[in-house]
Amino acid sequence: MRFCINYKFQCATSVSFTRQCIVSKVPIKMEVNPPKQEHLLALKVMRLTKPTLFTNIPVTCEEKDLPGDLFNQLMRDDPSTVNGAEILMLGEMLTLPQNFGNIFLGETFSSYISVHNDSNQVVKDILVKADLQTSSQRLNLSASNAAVAELKPDCCIDDVIHHEVKEIGTHILVCAVSYTTQGGEKMYFRKFFKFQVLKPLDVKTKFYNAESDLSSVTDEVFLEAQIQNITTSPMFMEKVSLEPSIMYNVAELNSVNQAGECVTTFGTRTYLQPMDTRQYLYCLKPKKEFAEKAGIIKGVTVIGKLDIVWKTNLGERGRLQTSQLQRMAPGYGDVRLSLEAIPDTVNLEEPFHITCKITNCSSERTMDLVLEMCNTNSIHWCGISGRQLGKLHPSSSLCLALTLLSSVQGLQSISGLRLTDTFLKRTYEYDDIAQVCVVSSAIKVES
Repeated sequence: MRFCINYKFQCATSVSFTRQCIVSKVPIKMEVNPPKQEHLLALKVMRLTKPTLFTNIPVTCEEKDLPGDLFNQLMRDDPSTVNGAEILMLGEMLTLPQNFGNIFLGETFSSYISVHNDSNQVVKDILVKADLQTSSQRLNLSASNAAVAELKPDCCIDDVIHHEVKEIGTHILVCAVSYTTQGGEKMYFRKFFKFQVLKPLDVKTKFYNAESDLSSVTDEVFLEAQIQNITTSPMFMEKVSLEPSIMYNVAELNSVNQAGECVTTFGTRTYLQPMDTRQYLYCLKPKKEFAEKAGIIKGVTVIGKLDIVWKTNLGERGRLQTSQLQRMAPGYGDVRLSLEAIPDTVNLEEPFHITCKITNCSSERTMDLVLEMCNTNSIHWCGISGRQLGKLHPSSSLCLALTLLSSVQGLQSISGLRLTDTFLKRTYEYDDIAQVCVVSSAIKVES
């Protein structure tokens, strides 16, 4: 059985037109409870989908072949081809849906439900109910739960239901109809329509921790999101954003400034072809009120969630939100040593200065610290080793200026700092703290 529904579409050439769209009955697996007797009402359920662009199969040959220019002329006369591009699989016409099609997570499932009175008598108290059964819940999709007083012969009750799909896997649309005959007998039947919801995108995330104490804040977190289109059609990526948790501010790193304008790094075309992958980068910084409390940020693992919005060929919109993204917070132990200031380039065999920040990450215990400096083959410390730094209270910090000298050129690693807590007799070793470029003293180093 077929029904006609008016749809209005927008072509790629921005020309609006109205087309009679024939929506066929959904050819999906169906299980029907065997009725005890013939029912007076007939239930029809159809999925509403937009048409697709027609693609023709070009048939051509060389001019020296027997058909000559016959095939090419037939393609030029074919109204479904594009003028000047007849040999390409492009089309200007729309093809009506011939099957149920695919339903992807994040899209809106629309269905047309019609109950028709096939008998020659009036039916009373008709109640049509549509539920969607998933693996975790049962949803009522009926627009109204009120019963229709009566339905005359050859008349019908129509309803259109919509549902944004939020689960993958098997879904069952349960349509139930109850009514009363002229003789007062109450009748009831159900139909089940099963379909699968597929996954449209494959999202992978990676976290990178970067210490940014040079800007007087705590650690930055860089999030790399890899999004792959695993459908069979291209997607227009309308929005990909990161909604941070309450402790972080986020900055998107997916655009560049060109001539005073913010231009996306993906170019002007934001289409994602089937099986293509695109990488998005975000930088998260702890808010000031949390950055000053090392103990709080230390235990934070929840970063935020990704919000992805896309459109397909004829503007069908889909949206996905990931669950809360989590990372393994870096462990600093009881004492954290970080750098506040360090030069990028230094002269060979000339002293240079760095500023360290020592933080007591414990929330309960006061420490009494002693600083020891151990020379390496290339880096030598200038100062007194084994000096007392005094008591450091929980969650507090102190800054320390140190002087070093390098005897070897090249990229050298700063190592050899030792902090000893005299209360617990525990020593904390810090090697490969940072790297500096050592050049000959004959080369002038820009300040």
